[in-house]
Amino acid sequence: MASLVKSWFSPPEVNPINNKARTIPYFNPIDKYGRTLWFNIFGFMIAFLSWYAFSPLLTVSIKKDLHLSPAEVANSNVIALSATLLVRLVVGPLCDKYGPRYVFAGTLLLGAIPTFLAGTVQNAAGVMVIRFFIGILGGTFVPCQVWTTGFYDKNVVGAANAITAGIGNAGGGITYFVMPAIYDSLVHKRGLSPHVAWRVSYVVPGILIVAMAAAILLWGDDTPNGPWKNRSIVNGVDTASAAMVQNAAAVETAGEPTKPIGISRQSSVSDGKGDIEIISSSQVDPVAVASHEVIQLPSLQEAIPVTMSLETLNLCFGYFNTFGAELAINSILGAYYLRNFPELGQTGSGNWAAMFGLLNVVTRPLGGIISDILYKRTNSLWAKKLWNTLLNVLAGVVLIVIGVLDPHHRPTLVGLIALLAIPLEMGNGASFSLVPHVHPHANGILSGLVGAFGNLGGIVFAIIFRYNGTNYPKVFYISGAIMIGMNLVVAWVRPIPKGQIGGR
Repeated sequence: MASLVKSWFSPPEVNPINNKARTIPYFNPIDKYGRTLWFNIFGFMIAFLSWYAFSPLLTVSIKKDLHLSPAEVANSNVIALSATLLVRLVVGPLCDKYGPRYVFAGTLLLGAIPTFLAGTVQNAAGVMVIRFFIGILGGTFVPCQVWTTGFYDKNVVGAANAITAGIGNAGGGITYFVMPAIYDSLVHKRGLSPHVAWRVSYVVPGILIVAMAAAILLWGDDTPNGPWKNRSIVNGVDTASAAMVQNAAAVETAGEPTKPIGISRQSSVSDGKGDIEIISSSQVDPVAVASHEVIQLPSLQEAIPVTMSLETLNLCFGYFNTFGAELAINSILGAYYLRNFPELGQTGSGNWAAMFGLLNVVTRPLGGIISDILYKRTNSLWAKKLWNTLLNVLAGVVLIVIGVLDPHHRPTLVGLIALLAIPLEMGNGASFSLVPHVHPHANGILSGLVGAFGNLGGIVFAIIFRYNGTNYPKVFYISGAIMIGMNLVVAWVRPIPKGQIGGR
């Protein structure tokens, strides 16, 4: 236990072959691995702060000031997710080409522009337009995960990805506290009218976004080896021109029968900080495995087999439901509490709704950590895959329970929403614990596609909410049934493509 705690503060153990960390230095922001971890955490958290900044104030203040109908509010929730879907599809390949650090900073800066302009909105159409462009910020999730994957080895990458996204996701919960608090302060302490106060509120997340982007550009690292062009250095040698790397996509996605690789844990390498166990095989040595994990420049020839594989579909279906449901529920949760408990008011209902997003600090990392533990103990990626499926099904069951009961007893509803957050948000962490293992040479493309499916799920569930008005329990029930059905359909799909060398 002492050694584990020590690893949280010390420079990490590093795999000498690919220079990725095999421990996570949570509390060492000076080290490049710890620094990258916290840049991803705070970058995504601050992006979330603006991305969801409309939801808490739309419940009463903005809705009243702009005379919005419930349908117009619901439409704006759908539109806010649409831009993110498109951006995630684009930034994935851009991460593979230019590196996730520059893509992360660029996406933040683009999203800051509509954030600063949010106060200029005058009507329902303006809300929808500005929320569409603020949706750019949701695309930061992809470089967040690709950047983390590039710094952490397979034994801890699930935990690292889940921690950066989980604490970052908590920005959705923080938003429900922060935006009403800023608004209340401007009205009650600064004497601004409600009409002006909600508009001025958006200056705060705008400033934070620009500051975060500048910090990433000034003090971030592209890869453990330095600039993005050095990502192909494996075991001290640049493998970019090696034939096996040039043909990585063909080898991993051809789908042709291959001889069993027979990977086993049978050797260790010392890097001066202790023995590091690595994967070895009589047919594929660790250097060859690492070489097939080097991210390649994106191309249509590479992207098609990645996007069309069943293993990709399995990941997309899982994230469609967990993150998609979370997004849609985040958008209406404050309104749901206000519907069942009108005495709470805008701020009170927002505070209770914040709990759902804030639980990501614990739940999403836990999903990734348990996934890594299962992988270590079983030495099988089926453990990661089935863990993710189980969480999806459990979340679906809780959604159905909430829909059937529709509690009007506050502790009961709050407790059920908290119970829902456990498998739902853990499922997000479990999904991106498996993503780095699948088509690792195209991690940006795959991360963008899976992330986009999460937003597609958010749009689908938000549309269902839109056409059911304030009958929120009915949508919870429908969403649960969809979640269970979609995950059982792909439960048989293998975790990684047959014949794939990297990612094991």
